[in-house]
Amino acid sequence: MFRIQTFNNIAVRGLNRFPREQYEVASTLQEPDAIMLRSHNLHQTPIPESVNAVGRAGSGVNNIPVEALSGRGVAVFNAPGANANAVKELVIGGLLLAVRNLIPASEYLRGLDPSDPDFQKRVEDGKKRFVGFELPGRTMGVIGLGAIGVKIANAARALGMNVIGYDPKITVESAWRLEADVDRARTVDAVISQADVITFHVPLNDQTRNILDATRVGSLKSGAIVINLAREGVVDDAALCAALDAGRIHAFVTDFPSPALQGNPRVIMLPHLGASTVESEENCAVMIADQLRAYLEDGNVRNAVNLPDMTLERKGEARLAIVNRNLPDRVGQISRVLGQKDVNIVHMINESRGELAYTLLDVETPIDSATAEAIAGIDGVLRARVL
Repeated sequence: MFRIQTFNNIAVRGLNRFPREQYEVASTLQEPDAIMLRSHNLHQTPIPESVNAVGRAGSGVNNIPVEALSGRGVAVFNAPGANANAVKELVIGGLLLAVRNLIPASEYLRGLDPSDPDFQKRVEDGKKRFVGFELPGRTMGVIGLGAIGVKIANAARALGMNVIGYDPKITVESAWRLEADVDRARTVDAVISQADVITFHVPLNDQTRNILDATRVGSLKSGAIVINLAREGVVDDAALCAALDAGRIHAFVTDFPSPALQGNPRVIMLPHLGASTVESEENCAVMIADQLRAYLEDGNVRNAVNLPDMTLERKGEARLAIVNRNLPDRVGQISRVLGQKDVNIVHMINESRGELAYTLLDVETPIDSATAEAIAGIDGVLRARVL
């Protein structure tokens, strides 16, 4: 019986992926095998030694102590692409709100006195104040061409916009999905200087923090629109506010409200709505549940942020799943221990990712506790499971 501890409200459709005869799923559990969460801050939560995996039903993992968990051999999973359509639609929605000045126009009408005999005249008079512009022929800049960025780039092309994107680590899969006429920029600055609309879809780390800083804000085209639905801290809000107040840029759409932005008529603030759709929450929960099951039951890895993707068809009587520091001769030592115990390997696979290596191997005979302990005792082995 596997035990899954949950934080936050996880979509029922995802929780139903855990067979009740094999899994116990609850928000309070002693010695869980895995943790499943959304926005809960795991940095401030004690994580039991029993935990083999943590899965976040979302794309980012900023709320998870990945480095500390990696040091314990714990796999950390996320759900890239599961919320991509939700974020894409919100970007397009925010863009249309901005280019057509829909929010200030609506607020203007809310402020009119319905009993005023000149009501209709005031409606017509106000219309002139909210003239917007159309999208065809204008340039959308997309920083980050992962699952979300690709969908947004393609949607912008469908709206008749020119698109220029930047992502130094674009995957082959993303490249295949990207419309052929999306231009690829070599630098962030090349995108910023050309874009009428710029949107960010990158994780927050040392390389992306304040990627749009005061210097780059100064390089934005006059009348540009900036959209940040990625992470708080990717954009220097203070520098953007200064440019908005100076009338240099048209609008800022953000999913990360702050007191500094409150009340600025050119800022459209949203309350963290990026992935807030029923479909997105369900997709994320299903993806994470399936990934946790595959890892707990068979040791297979998909979409871990600290282990290599790995799938091995089961053969033999037992399976070993071993996480170790990426050091020389660990596989050799594992093989020698098994040989000394007269355990024959049927097949195996080993890959590394950064400072960690991961091995899956199937053997002909059951593995006893003494053999498992000997494997776990090899220097550098962080976690060894018999499946």
